[in-house]
Amino acid sequence: MPTDADAAARIPPVLRPEHSPRRSLDELVARFAREVRGDTTGGAVNGVTLATADLRPGEAFVAIRGVNRHGAEFAAAAVEKGAVAIVTDAEGAEIAASAGVPIVVVDDPRGVLGALSAWVYGTGSEDDLPLLFGTTGTNGKTSVSHVLEGLLTQLGVTTGLSSTAERHIAGQVIVSRLTTPEASEMHALLALMRERGVEAVAIEVSAQALSRRRVDGIVFDVAGFTNLTHDHLDDYADMTEYFEAKLPLFRPGRSRRAVVSLDSAAGRDVVARAEVPVTTVGTPAIAVDPAEAEAADWVVTIGEERQTGTEFTLTGPNGRALTSVVPVIGPHMAANAGLSIVMLLAGGYAWDDIVAALDRDGGIRSYLPGRTERVSGDRGPAVFVDFGHSPDAFEKTLAAVRRVTPGKVLMLFGADGDRDATKRHDMGRTGVEGSDILIITDHHPRFEDPASIRATLIEGARRARPDAEIYEYSPPEVAIVEAVKLVGEGDAILWAGPGHQDYRDIRGVRTPYSARELARRALRDAGWPVPEPHWPVPYPD
Repeated sequence: MPTDADAAARIPPVLRPEHSPRRSLDELVARFAREVRGDTTGGAVNGVTLATADLRPGEAFVAIRGVNRHGAEFAAAAVEKGAVAIVTDAEGAEIAASAGVPIVVVDDPRGVLGALSAWVYGTGSEDDLPLLFGTTGTNGKTSVSHVLEGLLTQLGVTTGLSSTAERHIAGQVIVSRLTTPEASEMHALLALMRERGVEAVAIEVSAQALSRRRVDGIVFDVAGFTNLTHDHLDDYADMTEYFEAKLPLFRPGRSRRAVVSLDSAAGRDVVARAEVPVTTVGTPAIAVDPAEAEAADWVVTIGEERQTGTEFTLTGPNGRALTSVVPVIGPHMAANAGLSIVMLLAGGYAWDDIVAALDRDGGIRSYLPGRTERVSGDRGPAVFVDFGHSPDAFEKTLAAVRRVTPGKVLMLFGADGDRDATKRHDMGRTGVEGSDILIITDHHPRFEDPASIRATLIEGARRARPDAEIYEYSPPEVAIVEAVKLVGEGDAILWAGPGHQDYRDIRGVRTPYSARELARRALRDAGWPVPEPHWPVPYPD
């Protein structure tokens, strides 16, 4: 049975450059302070952090007012671990008065964190950084980021990646902590990438990252927009506020140019309000307004769909056209591939080089962890594990699975606890409308009652299809076993929600868990052949 210590050990580390910078505390004060308490003469700082758990000797500890406590309450712990200065507001300065190190007082510690981190690590817009690609939107951010990295690798570029799933640094793979790291972590990561010779980086940029200033101090060479659909209304009052949270990415100081998908209605609004040069891309087969998508600068046309990938053709100005394959199912994944290619063009990569690489390799070579990832073998039911956990993601992915499945489609999913509950009825509705059999289970209950979450999902499904075949199983370890019993050769299971994740959040504890591995085991125990896993297994046999 895993312990709390085991769970803590599984949380990925914060990455730092291998050769720590040394910045003068006096210069830090001159650049950022409203006032300073204590003597900074001759002092130096070699890093920045918000968390005492990640603090290393010689770093500045930035103390921010939280919902329940002020970070300055942990100043003594920070100093004990080697902090050489505390950066905080006036309230924090009073709390940390006895810390024993200089206290740098600023008006807004979070507001200054990005600029401070960029200065410490030398990663400001004027510095010699890799080419930066940032992608935002509700769905597809992670897929676009991984496709971008795959394409860049095919072009012979040394790459970096920061996504919901993973961080990549010149071939090193590390599991992610947050979709977008805190600003101090992001700048440290960029400094490490630069040290290791990374030439281009694909970064997933969530709305929360923009609202909470996690990408402050970074200017993206190309910003991409995928779509906007119902999600994250636990963080934003309504869809308008959610949309507004994404717009800053498309302004000078955040990006230099943009590529915007017109497949959702929000795309045209991003184009209208962007303050940087914009190129558009559309996929008429899935767009809310097919005519608008058809009129985009670049158009994605869907070709043959099969369980191993989706063919597409990308056409654009001056008669340019290419036909290729993205190694995942669904027109939405082909749309993500088209967006990625156009982002590379906006970043200065040559059309002929991209076409040559795709022709040489027989398509896009990218691995998208937990994105409609097939974990089953050549015989028996096809089992796909997907990270999508919104009604729109369910609808698109189920439709994609349906088109490549000759038999029944079974949908298995749960919902996050302590997150946007307003989408749960729609999750149940889209799940049951797109499947032949529906199984409701648990996901991350957090501190919410999992039975109550399941009941709301089932209620939404029953309202949409009262006569549907619906089952409820808890925990998910049982649900996937029962799901495999209900299907056979030619059928498919879509397990939506967990994707690449290797834990479940149960009352604040990260419990080891892998939907991919559980699905493999259920298939194997049912007598179906399964491939060897290419992901870390979170628990032994």
